[in-house]
Amino acid sequence: MTLAGLTFRPAAAADVAAAVPLIHSSGPAAFDYVFSVSGVGDAQAFLRRAFADGAGEFGWRNHVVGVLDGVVVAAGAGFGGDTKWSFMLAAARQILGHYGWRHAAGVVVRGLKVESVIPPPAGAMYYLGHLGVSESARGQGAGTVLVEHLLAARPITASGPVVLDVAATNPAAQRLYQRLGFAVVGERRSTLANAQGRVPDQRRMQWHAPA
Repeated sequence: MTLAGLTFRPAAAADVAAAVPLIHSSGPAAFDYVFSVSGVGDAQAFLRRAFADGAGEFGWRNHVVGVLDGVVVAAGAGFGGDTKWSFMLAAARQILGHYGWRHAAGVVVRGLKVESVIPPPAGAMYYLGHLGVSESARGQGAGTVLVEHLLAARPITASGPVVLDVAATNPAAQRLYQRLGFAVVGERRSTLANAQGRVPDQRRMQWHAPA
């Protein structure tokens, strides 16, 4: 496969079927820990609802997609600390709508626990998240182009550090980010686990622009 024709555009609601598996692949253990509920559905079922809704961290308005030969092969998001309250309100509405009162509280509690390991951005920080590339495009440089696109799209208001989190169990991704100028600045241990699996330790990486 050649990536010469890979282009990026803002995501659309119609991208849900292609984009959600890519978003989920960026952190499957954490997504499953929070959003998989027996008798209700798996994590991707919730992510499809939230993506199609459009609002919040998981909505299509917060994402870009990479398209090659008319097929979505990459997805990701870049957002700052100014999204905190709007994302929180959207998530609460989407969770309640998807899970109902019976299960929503448990989902919210698990989500807050994951935020202790993968904290959301604050202030002028610019956060890269939900970075996913299809299997057919991996190893071809699509991940590099995706991150470079998000860095180039950083708004002027995001004047603080550019950061992302990578699972300690994903050394290949860490090496990719290091080649792009990111360095590990901290590691958070995780003890989070349930029937869906264990959330791995997370390494916070910060970007240093080339001199």
